[in-house]
Amino acid sequence: MDLIRNLFKGDKVVWIIYLLLCLISIVEVFSASSTLAYKSGDHWRPITMHIILLTVGTIIVLIIHNIPCKRFKMFTVFLPLSWAALVFVQITGAITNGAKRWIDVFGLFQFQPSEVAKMCTIISVASILAKMQEEDGASPKAFKRILIVTGISVLLIVSENLSTALLLSASIFLLMFVGRVPLKQLGALAGAGVLILLLGVATLKYVPANAWEAIGLGRAVTWQNRINDHVGKKNIPAAKFDIDNDAQVAHANIAIVNGNVLGKGPGNSVQRDFLSQAFSDFIYAIIIEELGLVGGGVVVFLYILLLMRVARIARHCDRPYYVFLIMGFAILISMQAMFNMLVAVGIIPVTGQPLPLISKGGTSTLVNCVYIGMILSISRHVEELRRKEKEEAALLQQQEVQNAAEKLISYARSMAQPIAATDENIQTTERRDAEEEEYVKKE
Repeated sequence: MDLIRNLFKGDKVVWIIYLLLCLISIVEVFSASSTLAYKSGDHWRPITMHIILLTVGTIIVLIIHNIPCKRFKMFTVFLPLSWAALVFVQITGAITNGAKRWIDVFGLFQFQPSEVAKMCTIISVASILAKMQEEDGASPKAFKRILIVTGISVLLIVSENLSTALLLSASIFLLMFVGRVPLKQLGALAGAGVLILLLGVATLKYVPANAWEAIGLGRAVTWQNRINDHVGKKNIPAAKFDIDNDAQVAHANIAIVNGNVLGKGPGNSVQRDFLSQAFSDFIYAIIIEELGLVGGGVVVFLYILLLMRVARIARHCDRPYYVFLIMGFAILISMQAMFNMLVAVGIIPVTGQPLPLISKGGTSTLVNCVYIGMILSISRHVEELRRKEKEEAALLQQQEVQNAAEKLISYARSMAQPIAATDENIQTTERRDAEEEEYVKKE
């Protein structure tokens, strides 16, 4: 028991949430990876590799959560390196699913620099907010520095990964609100962001596809098709519905409808065989199909509980940097989970965002494990602070009791001295009277 307690330090609720998400991931990825098993010819290979990845991720969590949280600022040095990697991936990146997002490392594995850039951007913004806090909120200069750091990251990410750029922008905006950036600046930024988004959607919708390809932005054609498919949805009679048109969304909707309340049970999904990304982008639809609305609700609850628990830890932090850091990570994880779920249920266009710690992935899963490790490290620091506070409070209380006892003893002694003197005087008087009576008798 002591070994487990020493191994799994930090907030126990965060540990439980992390382990439950990993358990759901193993069950659902094993079920949803039927297409991968068919392609590889090995039924066990996809889930075996996923379990190995989660094991490596858990080791990362154990290592990170034992690092003193004051050293996390050193991760900011990786931000320029991640920017360089993003430039490199634009030039010689490996293309997967039509997007150039990965760096192929000696043919052994692929690395996604945008995930590292997200993490480093959050760490850098947290550091800026902490350094530039004033009595009435963050300094107006902090807003400009955050825009520069975030702007560079977003511009390097957006061309090949629009959804990640939007996710990072939204997370940083919420983090600035937590960091008490002036509401006037946030309002101006929100207005500009909405305007840019509307102009971008209008541009994508009305500029012809061949124009995008002519200027080397072929990825914009994918965005255009997704927006048109989502915005142009119509109520089509079942007899005329073409399931092969936008098949991913169609089969995801079928999976959700067939899930009902309790689902078909783990491993009994039907739509996993028709969803090419059932183990990643659309795994939430498979969760609902197999575990029902109850299982889908439990997953939502776990992410909400994680956000609430991190907020509770943040309230007890002794430094603003720790507050902004863990809140940034929690917001990012929650926002990404929300993006994935909204895509699965058909509310927003397909984004390609995996479900954190559940979807099958590589760089994304490992970076999310780093987030959890940092959160646990800071929670461990908070627990040590609270333990020291309790010890100091106990010592102070003990000292107060001791002082009160000493005062009581001193008071008792002071009260006893007149009584003792009175008794001594009485005894002396009685002795004198006895001597006088004896003297009279002799006379």
